[in-house]
Amino acid sequence: MVIKDLIDLPPSFPLRITESEGVSPSFQRLHWHATLEINYICQGTGHYLINGNKHELQEGDIVLINSNDLHRAFEQENLIMRIIMFDGAYFSLERRYDTDLMNPFREMGRRFQNVLDRSHPVHPQLRRLIQEMSGEYTRGEAHFETIVRAQMVQFFALVNRHFARASAEGIPHTNGTEHIRSLLRELENRLSEPWTLREMADYVHLSPSRFSALFTQVVGTSPIDYLIQLRLTQAIAMLESSDYKIIEIAECCGFHNLSNFNRLFRRHIGKSPSEVRPLNKQ
Repeated sequence: MVIKDLIDLPPSFPLRITESEGVSPSFQRLHWHATLEINYICQGTGHYLINGNKHELQEGDIVLINSNDLHRAFEQENLIMRIIMFDGAYFSLERRYDTDLMNPFREMGRRFQNVLDRSHPVHPQLRRLIQEMSGEYTRGEAHFETIVRAQMVQFFALVNRHFARASAEGIPHTNGTEHIRSLLRELENRLSEPWTLREMADYVHLSPSRFSALFTQVVGTSPIDYLIQLRLTQAIAMLESSDYKIIEIAECCGFHNLSNFNRLFRRHIGKSPSEVRPLNKQ
């Protein structure tokens, strides 16, 4: 589901550093959140889809993701990512003296790109800073918050100094992202309705062919396949948390034919609905 992820960051130190082996379910789905994000590819390969633009990833890459960016990650081989999430407002004091400090996010898609140029001579220094931040955060020794904060400020300053484009021209941007975002919310709110490709295209005032191309570019899958994934995600949640009968869950999630629901469920999930349902709900 494309809902706003609520990232729980402690008010005293609104920054979190984690490591993900493979792509967790929360990163597989298209999502967005208010926090800012830095990803470091520790190992392996994959790609990110960010606002409809595909970015190939390999070991050593650094990815900046702005708040409200629609994004999802895909693993290709042995992908391990270090993920830094933080509240941009935490650095408001530093911005009193350097108002451009957060420009890599504020001007994302214009003067800055999501994936930093790995061929730049400063790139290894940024990688070392991320590794040092992660080490400080993991050890959690006295005053680690101050050290991590200082390292983050240095990271932003170096990105600003060395990775800003002189001109805002020539950076790809997907028009229509907001229309797709609006449709995704509508699909979630009206999941039980029998949506057709034509109805979805009409909602964003595009022809079915143009809509399908734009949707696939932004979301990473076709409109119908995404709708199936959305419905199955909701079905799993209801199977695990409610006492509704399976046929009732299928209806609530937009499957008006039980055999079709069972067939799609097994194809995409690898199990039948009854196998997913906890014993105490059967």
